[in-house]
Amino acid sequence: MRHTNFIPQGVIPAVILPFNEDLSIDEQGFREHLRDIGATEGLSAVTINAHSTEVASCTFDEQRRVHEITQEELGTRLPVVSGIWADGSLEAARIARQATADGASALLVFPPAPFTLGQSPEMAVTHFRRIADASDLPIIAFQYPLTTGQGYPNETLLRMCQEVPSIRGIKDWAGTVQQHEWHVRTLQSLPQPVNVLSTQSSWLMSSLVLGCKGLLSGSGSVIADLQAKLFRAVQSNDLREACALNDRIYPMARAFYASPWADMHNRMKEALVLLGRLKQAVVRPPLVKIDAAEIRSIKQALTEAGLLGAAKKRDAA
Repeated sequence: MRHTNFIPQGVIPAVILPFNEDLSIDEQGFREHLRDIGATEGLSAVTINAHSTEVASCTFDEQRRVHEITQEELGTRLPVVSGIWADGSLEAARIARQATADGASALLVFPPAPFTLGQSPEMAVTHFRRIADASDLPIIAFQYPLTTGQGYPNETLLRMCQEVPSIRGIKDWAGTVQQHEWHVRTLQSLPQPVNVLSTQSSWLMSSLVLGCKGLLSGSGSVIADLQAKLFRAVQSNDLREACALNDRIYPMARAFYASPWADMHNRMKEALVLLGRLKQAVVRPPLVKIDAAEIRSIKQALTEAGLLGAAKKRDAA
């Protein structure tokens, strides 16, 4: 169900997508995961068809099925942000059109891979215009680090926001404090503000303190409650509480965002298995299961965060 007048802000977990051993979607496991996340207090929305759901390995029809299941489980309670992952603008527009028809409340637009070879402001604006012409939903532009070639330089980003008014937020993975702060200070001060949603998950507290309007992160698939509490503490200027929460989040950030980054959501699935919230941690190729030593390090991180013991106590109650 579409939630009208949704503005991207607050705490928006990007959920994971469970798979069966034959690599098909584990629909029952996904429903249980959605219910688990949806029960968290203080969320603004959920995100699907993104990095965390391994969207690059999902077909168009599978993305639609993910959307359908999410709407059935959460659509009446929480807005659904649907990812737009495509290397061409025509395909991006097709996905956007379908997500709109399926009840999305906002679109998260990934940068086209060809931009790694170079981009111009005209290319970026044209890409977003195509999507905006296909859907009237608010758009969240995924801002990658500039070093990847897929990040939008400052001048390009400003032009995008000025010429495509349905851009109402960015998912900020800029990777540097200086670039992140420029986004916060500049975009949120535009005549029509563009909200900055942090995905600087390896330094989340630091980025929130700079003043962004929310966060959108795959680690919310594991720690949505801690993220919501941290965001609330920062918004309330409760530094003591924010630091205490950050101390719990830090070991998991260290484990989840180790090199290679491509395994970040692979590790989150293993964490959910350890917590008893997921049956198995199956990923689709080219991702492969992480080794036993790394799983042990994730277990240690969950223990340091006080989550593994808490899960055991809850199960015993």
